[in-house]
Amino acid sequence: MEPLLEMRNVSKHYISGYIKTNIIPAVIDVNLTLNRGEILALVGESGSGKTTLAKIILRLIKPSKGKVILEGKDIYSYSEKDYYLKVQGIFQDPYTSFNPIKPIISTLMDAVMLRFKINKVDRDKAVRMIESTLIRLGLNPMEILDKYPYELSGGQLQRILIARAYIIEPDLLLADEPTSMIDASTRLSVLNALFQLNEEKGTSIIFITHDLSQAFYVADKIAVMYKGRIVEYGERDEILSKPRSEYTKNLLLSIPRLSRRWFDV
Repeated sequence: MEPLLEMRNVSKHYISGYIKTNIIPAVIDVNLTLNRGEILALVGESGSGKTTLAKIILRLIKPSKGKVILEGKDIYSYSEKDYYLKVQGIFQDPYTSFNPIKPIISTLMDAVMLRFKINKVDRDKAVRMIESTLIRLGLNPMEILDKYPYELSGGQLQRILIARAYIIEPDLLLADEPTSMIDASTRLSVLNALFQLNEEKGTSIIFITHDLSQAFYVADKIAVMYKGRIVEYGERDEILSKPRSEYTKNLLLSIPRLSRRWFDV
């Protein structure tokens, strides 16, 4: 079966300095494969290159070297509209993903328009679709749809972004640290909403996090990133029980319950 996404020798460097001679590598020769329906956790500390990799996949920046292939085609062979029907992203700060002067109903109505590729959709039908999606994700439409982003919590907004993806039905969702700015009591609801999207719509997910415990909760496979490189990649349980790189072992030791149970230092 053809993989959904392939990254082939992808690198990204930035040039800085007054005469632009200082080359700063952010991503170095990354090779990754994501199959349909999989959840891949990309794990690493701040500055490891995770977000740069996400921006490359989302076509927000171009790689300095290498290719990203979606369904057998270079990602830049797709039109912008077709690509973002297939690939969506949610980010660390959900407030930046919303127009502050548009109510939530308007944002979700835009998703309906994008999904069905037409300019006019029967409003009552669209609203029913939006309401049923919110209910499936544990949100009360009566408390959400007429509100503005600033009136809602970060956890609510992240689930609304997942609802938007639920409506669009992308093949791939990139979730970049989606729980890092919300309180612990609502993190599980966001993670479970991602599970629903994966299980009910078959959406593949790249879940980016610095928290290895969340990666083990969410993912089928895990890729560990350190200083721009993938230093470990494999099935979740394999990495949990038999980590190969010292960096991964140190990450595991940062989870107290895991460090005692799974391997000896």
